[in-house]
Amino acid sequence: MNFLEQLQALDFKDIGRWPFLFRALGVGLVFAVATVLLVWYFVTGANGNLPELRKAEAEQKSLWNTFDEKQRKAANLEAYRQQLAEIERTFGAMLRQLPGKTEVPSLLVDISQTGLAAGLQERLFQPGGEVKKDFYAELPIKITLTGGYHEFGLFVSGIAALPRIVTLHDIEITRGSTRGSTRNRAPAPSDELTMNLTAKTYRYLEEGESAPAEDKPKGKRETKPKREST
Repeated sequence: MNFLEQLQALDFKDIGRWPFLFRALGVGLVFAVATVLLVWYFVTGANGNLPELRKAEAEQKSLWNTFDEKQRKAANLEAYRQQLAEIERTFGAMLRQLPGKTEVPSLLVDISQTGLAAGLQERLFQPGGEVKKDFYAELPIKITLTGGYHEFGLFVSGIAALPRIVTLHDIEITRGSTRGSTRNRAPAPSDELTMNLTAKTYRYLEEGESAPAEDKPKGKRETKPKREST
C-alpha cells in the first residue's frame, strides 16, 4: 500500500490507531496552525500592536538618521571650528576697512583728491544721506568727472588702492560737448569724455547708533560685531 492509499484509509474518528508517521505529521500541523493563530492574535489581532510596531520602527529609523547626522557633524567639528575662525578673521579684516564717523570727512577728501591726481576735472562731488544697515552705514556720493579713458583708468585704480572700502556704481561714460563751429562747418566732436557715477563708502556704526527698527528681524535681538582697533 502506497502513501496515498494509507492517507485515504485513515480514520479521523480513531486517530490513536494511525501509523506513527501520520500522527507525527498531524501533531506538527496542529502546532503550526496554533502558532500562526497566536502570532496573529498578539500582533495583529485583539491587541492591535502592529500599528505601534510600525510606528516604533519608523521612530527607530528616524533616530538612526539623526544619530548618523550628528555623528558626521561631530567628526567634522574641528574642521568647522577652523572654518569659523577663518571667517571671523576675514570678517575682522574687512571690518577694519570701514572708517569711523570721524574718519569719513577725510575719506571724502581722499576720493576727491584721487580724481584730481588722475588728471580729471571734477564737475560734481555731492555726498548723499547715509543709509543705515545692520551694523554699518552706507554713504553714496554722486560724482561727475571729465577727462580721457586713461585718466578714468587711473582714477578707478586709485579708488581700489584706498585703505578704506569704496565701491563704484552706475558708471556712465559719455562724449563731451562739441568744440567751436562756424556757420558753414559742422561742429567737431570733442575728445573729452564725461563720467557719471555713484561712489559708495561705508562706515561702522558706533555705540548708540543702530539701523532703523523696520530693517531688523522681529523677535531677534541684535548682536553687533565688535570692531578691532586699527
